[in-house]
Amino acid sequence: MTETEAGRVTIRAHAKTNLFLRVLAREESGYHSIETLFTLLELHDTITLERAESGIELQVTGADTGPVEQNLVYRAAQMVLQATGTNIGLRVSLQKEIPPQAGLGGGSSDGAAALHAVNHMVNNAVPRHEILQFAAKLGSDVAFFASGAPMAIGWSRGERLFRVPAPKPAAALVVVPDFGVSTKDAYEMLRVGKGSGDRRGAVVLDLDALTTWGGIGRLGGNDFETVLFGKLPELRELFERLAQTGPRLVRVSGSGSAVAAIYANENQRDNAALEIGEGKRRVIKTMTRATAAPGPESG
Repeated sequence: MTETEAGRVTIRAHAKTNLFLRVLAREESGYHSIETLFTLLELHDTITLERAESGIELQVTGADTGPVEQNLVYRAAQMVLQATGTNIGLRVSLQKEIPPQAGLGGGSSDGAAALHAVNHMVNNAVPRHEILQFAAKLGSDVAFFASGAPMAIGWSRGERLFRVPAPKPAAALVVVPDFGVSTKDAYEMLRVGKGSGDRRGAVVLDLDALTTWGGIGRLGGNDFETVLFGKLPELRELFERLAQTGPRLVRVSGSGSAVAAIYANENQRDNAALEIGEGKRRVIKTMTRATAAPGPESG
């Protein structure tokens, strides 16, 4: 992260995908406990902050993210400014590249990036451990993005993390259909379908299995896949088409609707992209990350 004399900061907010996901139990709070393996992708949004006279102005381009006051970037900025008692105004630009309601964590990543960027603008007045606490309050996946880890196992609501070494970067293909799936709707589908007998328990984890993409692929899938495929046959068809292109693994990302596949090399990924085609879907060629997400940059 860097800052000019005019007080301008830019930061990238990377997408994630879930390499496996188990929904374990519903807590008294109403949230569900999960076990999952997160990995960062090179696909990212871009957030730019500049000082303003007063208040927080947020302009979003590239996607409709709903009311400004509910955006996690806006809420993250409020958290940091209130915690430090800082009166500076902020003008924030959010350029969206990560599709919303696709299970790629775009909103959560934006919130985490904003926490770091705004804290940078107030001379890192909030200690790192408090930033991570703010992240957990903002949302279930925000803590992973705020941690900077390229890969981590997550438990509870995703805020309890164990960082693991990531395999070397791999070619990835993310295919996003022309419909989204809200997290709330996905959990409701899972609740209604819980008697199907298809739910799986926690994974017995061996860290050696996480050192290669083949090993990760053998750990199993995503508990949302069965219920989503039952309600959305077009998502099942997309998943099956991707599975036939020879990936090392293919998963519905998070609670959907994106499907992500990991390939042995970029040529295989690019050929798969041609085979799938755009049509009524967005096809994104990207890579996984093996290093921490970069911080804010001035300039």
